[in-house]
Amino acid sequence: MTGQFITFEGGEGAGKSTQIARLKAHLEKLRIPVFVTREPGGSPGAEVVRSVLLSGKARALGPDTEAMLFAAARADHMDSIILPALERDEWVLCDRFTDSTRVYQGEAGVDPAFIRELENLAVAGKKPDLTVLIDVPPNIGLARVSTRSATESASGAPDRFEKDDLEVQVRRQAMFLDLAKAEPDRIAVVDGSKSADTVEEAIWALVRERLGHRLEDATRVVPLIVPGTRDG
Repeated sequence: MTGQFITFEGGEGAGKSTQIARLKAHLEKLRIPVFVTREPGGSPGAEVVRSVLLSGKARALGPDTEAMLFAAARADHMDSIILPALERDEWVLCDRFTDSTRVYQGEAGVDPAFIRELENLAVAGKKPDLTVLIDVPPNIGLARVSTRSATESASGAPDRFEKDDLEVQVRRQAMFLDLAKAEPDRIAVVDGSKSADTVEEAIWALVRERLGHRLEDATRVVPLIVPGTRDG
């Protein structure tokens, strides 16, 4: 299997979507098949759960129930989207994954042991090959969210988690960085306060450093793909 699983994590306004699109372009220049997805969501069933979670409708049920909803969405996402894509030797780029649950629901008071149990059930032993943590000072991230919301349509309005105050965002940032310290072989921290171009260069260098051998493996099999048979 040459497919690789790369997740992007970070607080609100970290610029994950922008950098995922840019990494996708780098990989496609090498003619490596790429699949982009997100959490919560990514599969039809999980997208239904996403709308409930991000709207805030599940908040009244408590953080434990929210954690279970995230896990249910993730299990469907893994089974129907991520694992099949990896089996097709595609590189999967996912906007948020298990680390976000550890941080967001952990900060809300869910027992870490309970989160780990849900995670184990949802991912069936599959961990990301690389996690890119885009670290942005929370005040900068929230300012970006505010600017985006002011310039986009109603669909760009802050979601249930973006509305949380600065103190909550600061605690989440610290928890993300603690995860990176605990799992340095998987999680790499990139300074997201820099320009988008600088962050892009840092992430591409990171991918070449950490997964360079996999890039070589993937490019060896790419000539078997007929140009024009895939979107993008």
